[in-house]
Amino acid sequence: MPIGGRKVPPVAVEKEHARVASTISGREVDLPPMWNRMFEPRVLTDYGPEGFAAISRLPGGESLEWCYGCGKCTPVCPVDMVGEYGPRKIHRNVQTGTDLFAVADLWLCTTCGNCLRVCPKRVDMIAIMPAVREAALSSSAVPAELQDVFEKTFRLGNALGQSQRRRAQWAESAGVPVRILARDPAPVDVLFYVEDYWSFHPRGQDAARAFARVANALGIDWAILGPEEKTLGDSQRLAGERGLFDSLFEQVTATLAKYEFRRIVTPDPHAFNALVKEYPQRGQSFEAQHYTQLLAPLISGIEWARELNLRVTFHDPCYLGRQNGEYDAPRTLIGAIPGVELVEMGRCRENAYCCGGGGGGMWLDGFTSDYTSERLAERRVREAAGTGADVLVVCCPYEVPRFSDAAKSTGHDDLRVCDIIELIDEATRIGTAGG
Repeated sequence: MPIGGRKVPPVAVEKEHARVASTISGREVDLPPMWNRMFEPRVLTDYGPEGFAAISRLPGGESLEWCYGCGKCTPVCPVDMVGEYGPRKIHRNVQTGTDLFAVADLWLCTTCGNCLRVCPKRVDMIAIMPAVREAALSSSAVPAELQDVFEKTFRLGNALGQSQRRRAQWAESAGVPVRILARDPAPVDVLFYVEDYWSFHPRGQDAARAFARVANALGIDWAILGPEEKTLGDSQRLAGERGLFDSLFEQVTATLAKYEFRRIVTPDPHAFNALVKEYPQRGQSFEAQHYTQLLAPLISGIEWARELNLRVTFHDPCYLGRQNGEYDAPRTLIGAIPGVELVEMGRCRENAYCCGGGGGGMWLDGFTSDYTSERLAERRVREAAGTGADVLVVCCPYEVPRFSDAAKSTGHDDLRVCDIIELIDEATRIGTAGG
């Protein structure tokens, strides 16, 4: 591995006057200083392997030192596009003495996974950054916004700091019955794990109500946990709070053990990621689906009420697409909606740009503003607006509020942002106007 090798400006050694003899003719030539400049050897041993050793000792941190500086990660890193960042630059900084445990770079990675997709050495920032963050929690300052989320999650079981009693309030105005297992604990096919933003955020609640109406229209046997539900906490884990994630795991699995269900379905790609990757590592395996995977095979059975006549573009969530390989189910749903034309952004599917919400980034916009020229969501909105679409559609609870704010801050107020399920619901209801 390349260790040390700090690149420093070379020291010029010049003579005021020099005479050089040609090796061919023997004739001597006078050279002015600018032509007789020589350089001292560059220093290659200023730094040792200590920085890499400290990171490699952490479970998950081993691969940082595998980097050989090819630079393929830099042009695909979303943070580097709006700042001075990238895995190769992280590697180089550690190589030249930077303490990664104590610098702002530690909190800028969104763990989107695009660097890992192109890295020939499999340098895994999705494992490295959470490992270093976890080690740094007790020894360095955690961004205030992130610490606030950790405390809310620990005390109340959700990142928004809301009372658990309000978890199912959105269902009261759904217009269809929503079964809560604590009140009706009979076996159910689909346990719908609503997660925080569809439970508490006003725009998320709109999508939750839309899902309830569509699920009932399709005859799906489903139910929610209601006040018993707590966040799965995968974003908190990626932000470094593995202990909090493990505590939530114990609480969640104890609740799930009380009920009989065939599969868990969630609208949150981060919750989906936890269920399919993290829970099996801890001995708990469930059949888990994202809501688009549940609905895609059933959508032909929906009764449409009208055509929407909309041109839309779709943003692939990192933790549904790149991290877990699902690109087609959302597009199947979009393609089934009458009157909807899908136009893809240049960066889509495997190379989709990140909204900035992953890896704790959902709660770090204030912190990252000091290190980036614009929010990742703002850059993505500009790309969406460039397609000429009327609507930017998403299927991650983080993205409707992120992109809605970004549309306003970039002057694209006419770009509507909504979840796919909202468009499906809109097309099945006579007289419904898009918001």
